[in-house]
Amino acid sequence: MIKNTLYKAIDAGANELKRYFNGTFTISSKATINDLVTEADHASEKAIFEVIQQNHPEHFILSEETGSIPSQSSIKWIIDPIDGTINFANGIPICCVSIGIEENGEMIMGAVYNPFMNELFFAEKGKGAFLNDQPIKVSTKNDLLTSCLVTGFPYQYLDTENGPLQIFEKLIRKSIPVRRLGSAALDLCWTAAGRFDGFYEHKLQAWDSAAGFLIVQEAGGKVTDLKGNKYNPYQPGIIASNGQIHDQLLNLLLGGNL
Repeated sequence: MIKNTLYKAIDAGANELKRYFNGTFTISSKATINDLVTEADHASEKAIFEVIQQNHPEHFILSEETGSIPSQSSIKWIIDPIDGTINFANGIPICCVSIGIEENGEMIMGAVYNPFMNELFFAEKGKGAFLNDQPIKVSTKNDLLTSCLVTGFPYQYLDTENGPLQIFEKLIRKSIPVRRLGSAALDLCWTAAGRFDGFYEHKLQAWDSAAGFLIVQEAGGKVTDLKGNKYNPYQPGIIASNGQIHDQLLNLLLGGNL
């Protein structure tokens, strides 16, 4: 029942993305000038809420634009109505709807859908990860120097030791390809599918990673925080990889060298 609702909800949100994409819609800024929210974000969120609340009105909801709609339920829906809003606002089709489902503090199901590439990623805890119903697995590379990585940068730069620019510089000085697509949810899914060997980011919110990190794990990958501890989407830093290069990437983020 919950799985069916998840599919209906993510499809409802994606329909709003398709309806507004490359059209005319309002855009405003949140905390910083390039931290955007659009009319489409709100429309997608509303469509998702309607599906969830029609089928499971008792469930807890946490969503990027509205925040928390609390309840006493053990089940929480964690929603990003558009992950990659800047891409969406500029007509770049690297964006998606991301929905994770948590039960008693453990992620049990997640879906990420990019309707412009017709790619729906899905995972259920203990049952594997899928792209359009076909099983996916992480890559098998075991050397960071030959890996293809992806990252993102926060809207408010973290001026700390081993911050985003310092790590990026270390990697590119070794000629390691590092991409920046602008959607953490898709970065995680593409790591799960073996397109990237690893992903790291210093500052995310729970709705950015809740679905994607489960998809990586169910595809056979490894996900930790920036200190190598068990990943918790309510803290900011993340490393997700195929598992083979994880320790090398972790060492770099802890201040080591290549």
